[in-house]
Amino acid sequence: MILSFLRGHTFSHGVRVAHHKEQTASRPIRRLPFPERLILPLDPHIGKPAVPLVRRGQEVVRGEPIARADGWMSLPIHAPATGRVVALEPMPTPRGPRRPAIVLEVDPADTQEMGWGEPRDPLAMDRETLIAAIQESGLAGLGGAAFPTHVKLSVPPEQRVDTLLINGCECEPYLTCDHRIMLEQTDDLVTGIRIAMRATGVQEAVIGVENNKPDAVAAIRAGLREEDPIRVVVVESKYPQGAEKMLIKAALGREVPPGGIPAQVGVVVNNVGTMAALGHLLPRGEGLVERVITVAGPAVRRPGNYRVALGTPIEFILRHCGFEGKMGEFILGGPMMGSAVSAVETPITKGTSGVLMLHEREIEAESRPAEHCIRCGRCVEACPMHLNPCELGWLARKREYDTMAERFHLMDCFECGCCSFVCPASIPLVQYFRIAKSILREQAA
Repeated sequence: MILSFLRGHTFSHGVRVAHHKEQTASRPIRRLPFPERLILPLDPHIGKPAVPLVRRGQEVVRGEPIARADGWMSLPIHAPATGRVVALEPMPTPRGPRRPAIVLEVDPADTQEMGWGEPRDPLAMDRETLIAAIQESGLAGLGGAAFPTHVKLSVPPEQRVDTLLINGCECEPYLTCDHRIMLEQTDDLVTGIRIAMRATGVQEAVIGVENNKPDAVAAIRAGLREEDPIRVVVVESKYPQGAEKMLIKAALGREVPPGGIPAQVGVVVNNVGTMAALGHLLPRGEGLVERVITVAGPAVRRPGNYRVALGTPIEFILRHCGFEGKMGEFILGGPMMGSAVSAVETPITKGTSGVLMLHEREIEAESRPAEHCIRCGRCVEACPMHLNPCELGWLARKREYDTMAERFHLMDCFECGCCSFVCPASIPLVQYFRIAKSILREQAA
């Protein structure tokens, strides 16, 4: 088989986008130096914020728990570096508003060896102990959503799940951190999958990888044992192939019902980066203190894939990687679903997969004023959820939010941005939908 010509399974609709991955796809993961200080929001994940265990002036060592989980839907936070707590105060976050955070001054004289953790055998644990250990590690989904991993792997008794689906698509332009993890941390990835299979009790694991990553397909297949109930499925390179429902359809041929979740069709989905972190952390008894990100874009002099301490401010990354622009706006994540931030104090968190740096001309090109909808139907043809973005956009402008949800299934939209991408009138449809969903959630609270 010639891997570079692998054919892939896919889903209907979606869009073709320029990959822009050549800038970093061949660059091995390198460790970014530790910054002078780290900013650690207490809610870097979906769920309840963690509760601080430290006080101002306290010395901590790398890996030490500095905030505890506040219940089931919460995660602890571990010190990403040895240093001293200098503040507990609101700081900028990738979500926008300032949120309570622990500010840690990094000790420049320390070797920054991991000072916490005790080796153990996660495959010898019963499920309850294993799930507790996963929560103790502080692991959240590293693909962007930052959903607590222990919650996702805790399958309720009434749900019958038979397949663990691993997302290795990385369909966002520019991002290549997952690609490099599949190549460089294959053993950790496979170990993490075995641990997750034990936690969920599934019989099979399937890894979906886009056909523009033939080297990753080969590396994973080479890392599997013959008796492993784990297989790789090659899927077509198309956006948003990595979305849960799209990948389930492409890789397994199953369709999640409207308003439903993957468990309803017997599937649990996790990202390759999350599984590799699980396979690295659990056997060592360590907590999550760093992650791999892609730093890319036309305005960066030293693009690449970097292992960075959680809490590293964007400003430090700009200095180290060489930002050539003048406008103070950057994208955390990819250009399709990432969030734009302007505060350079904003830190890297568990859900940050990349930092995209654009020149002024790219930012200005994306800032064209919206024109009137011409009813061309391109957004309808692009929507992977088979919604009607044109009608939803019209209702959003009229603030008919209940109608959007009840008759046009607004809540099935996962904000992939396909509609905005293809709109010739530059209507910010996905922004309309985010606002509408936010208002509906506030009304329901």
